Amino acid sequence: MEFVQSCREFISIDSTPTQGSRKAAEFAAKFCRSLGLHVEEQIESSPLGEEANIIVRHQAERQDLELLLQNHLDTVDPGPFHLWSVTGNNPFDATIVDNKIYGLGAADVKLDFLCKARAMAAVAGHKSKFKLAPVLVGTFGEETGMTGCLKLIRKNRINPKFALIGEPTNLRLANAAKGFVSVEIIIPFAQEEIKYRNDHNLRESTSTQSKVFHGVSAHSSHPHLGDSAILKMLSYLEMVPESVAIMEIDGGTNYNTVPSHAFLELDFTSVENPVNSKIKSIYKAIKQLESEFRNHTDTGYSPEYPTLNIGLIRTHADHILMSGSCRILPSITQEVFEKWMDFLRQSCSQNGSQFRITDYKKPFSSSESSIFTKGCRDILNDMNLPSNLTSLSSTNESSLIARLKVDCLCFGPGLRENNIHTPNEHVSVDDLEKATVFYTKVIERFCL
Repeated sequence: MEFVQSCREFISIDSTPTQGSRKAAEFAAKFCRSLGLHVEEQIESSPLGEEANIIVRHQAERQDLELLLQNHLDTVDPGPFHLWSVTGNNPFDATIVDNKIYGLGAADVKLDFLCKARAMAAVAGHKSKFKLAPVLVGTFGEETGMTGCLKLIRKNRINPKFALIGEPTNLRLANAAKGFVSVEIIIPFAQEEIKYRNDHNLRESTSTQSKVFHGVSAHSSHPHLGDSAILKMLSYLEMVPESVAIMEIDGGTNYNTVPSHAFLELDFTSVENPVNSKIKSIYKAIKQLESEFRNHTDTGYSPEYPTLNIGLIRTHADHILMSGSCRILPSITQEVFEKWMDFLRQSCSQNGSQFRITDYKKPFSSSESSIFTKGCRDILNDMNLPSNLTSLSSTNESSLIARLKVDCLCFGPGLRENNIHTPNEHVSVDDLEKATVFYTKVIERFCL
């Protein structure tokens, strides 16, 4: 019960992008110190103030090579609270039902960090015998560009030979993942449209019509499992005259989640060169690109083709911001990738809009025949857990750490599909215990 209570306390800490994960790092550090582990904090500045990576070892001295256990401590935005029905409409109030813990970050991936810390503590008595020292790291900013992991690498705070990256994989090993690119499109209002919108906002009466669109959220790497409210809204816009004035358009919470809600306010009056026509033209290009994606497949992934998700759209004083992300297969060449991005850039330029790539992480893949992969699979076999390898459609810190020529694998408790980046995210308490045993055995096998 003491561990479950720690899980509940961890989930209660808001570490969403707008709040940052400093408080979550402080709790994680306190938890590790209570287990007798040595904790070092790497303080970094961010737009939100101070952030921190925490680096956990058995002793202050750092050895030449290490086994890295990594988790990010931040979460996505929970979306509308009323959809969190199991937790009493509060995503930060961890609730246990049928031996499952429900709450934001339960599976992705706060609680897995606690499992790794327990595994570190379980082998503390052997620290004088380590041939490869284990190091546990909790990083910030995974949901906003993996900033914490980048700072960790650039400042040479770790020196891994092997790495286990925390991801909800339902206790399966993943040795490959798609690449990731986030993009922004700025679609400007015409001057006449800006004036009309400003004048309209000062009137006492209004002639506008509003429409709300509802969908189902999902992780952006699996858009087929969700139902995008923004796509419903854009499809609706295709049916209205181009001259219609958009007064307000809003949807989604971030580029990395399939949006569950969207709002549109229109004024059925004619203006010249309206933003509506630009949006419709850009949306047509996006659909054309998605159609091209279907020509490039790899059955090792689900979905087996590259994907694109429009996760956020916002109205500003003089423009509309559209933000989204693409997931790229390892088989896609750099030439093909750049051709796709140039196509979107040109389509936006033709509509007087700006296109920019805000982040790019290449796909990663580790060898099936490596010592690390074979050893981890043997451990899963001994535990009577599935040992076949899988791949991830999402992107994580492996894409960064693998660049250091490190053997990387992804592993963790919890389902991905229809679970993470959705309301009522959960993980089985039994799976948390199995993960702890697995990490303990990995440390014993490769470090002792």
